[in-house]
Amino acid sequence: MLEVSNLSKTYPGGIKALQSVSLSAGKGILGLLGPNGAGKSTLMRTLATLQLPDSGSASLDSLDLLNEPAEARRRIGYLPQEFGAYPRVSAREMLQYLAALRGIPADVRNKLVDLHLARVNLSDAADRRVDTYSHGMRQRFGIAAAFLGNPDLVIVDEPTAGLDPTERRRFQCLLAEAAKDCVMILSSHIVEDIEGLCGQVAIMAGGKIVLNGNPRELVDDLAGKVWSKSVSAGKEIAAMEREYRLLARRPEFGRIALRVFAGDGKTHELKQAGFEEGEPDLEDLFAMHTGESNTGFVTADDR
Repeated sequence: MLEVSNLSKTYPGGIKALQSVSLSAGKGILGLLGPNGAGKSTLMRTLATLQLPDSGSASLDSLDLLNEPAEARRRIGYLPQEFGAYPRVSAREMLQYLAALRGIPADVRNKLVDLHLARVNLSDAADRRVDTYSHGMRQRFGIAAAFLGNPDLVIVDEPTAGLDPTERRRFQCLLAEAAKDCVMILSSHIVEDIEGLCGQVAIMAGGKIVLNGNPRELVDDLAGKVWSKSVSAGKEIAAMEREYRLLARRPEFGRIALRVFAGDGKTHELKQAGFEEGEPDLEDLFAMHTGESNTGFVTADDR
């Protein structure tokens, strides 16, 4: 069990990256969702023991992650958004080197490396230099490296950035399979990366956790409160945005589907304006609590 309590971090210039962040997570995937600048990467680097917070605590079972970093790193796998690899080293050689650093005995090292390469479908490219890999192959290599030694906590930061849709789906399936026996934190600003993959979601904005729980239950709380209308571009959209609380603008067969929040007493008015009740989803929830949408700017200042 991962327990995070009141983590705070302020950077020079007064930038409050983390503000009393608390959360807990068991085995499976916790999706950390938030716009760019919300504090996700700061939280991930802190949990990976790459930087210290100003205050707060973090523990994995009985291990104090912040005060016992050497032991913590033996139990943590980390895939940052961008990672480096020795340009003239093959994937097999690099994983063998990382396995040695993790203290994995030499007599099982080769077999373990081969197993992890097969797991991410890189066996045929194991002896190629990592710098010759495509972006998707590098990300799969990163997962193999993160899971060496069967870590108890795996931290994955914006893993699908730059991947095409097919590679993204393949990568999501890989993460789902790999997370069965560990705590995994997956951060993203892309709702599709989180939706359907994570049994728990925490939404961050402005350095704070603004919502945390089971995504299906959280979305169900919006039932009857999300309404949609297909409109043409131009003045009609501007008028609707002034009148209602906009959640998202989504392209729909050459038109724009406006999704709005139906507050108290708004249902009858929305019906009269031609809106229909919509099926809420995680993107609506994300927009509600951050003021941003994956399909367009909504209301809040860009963080």
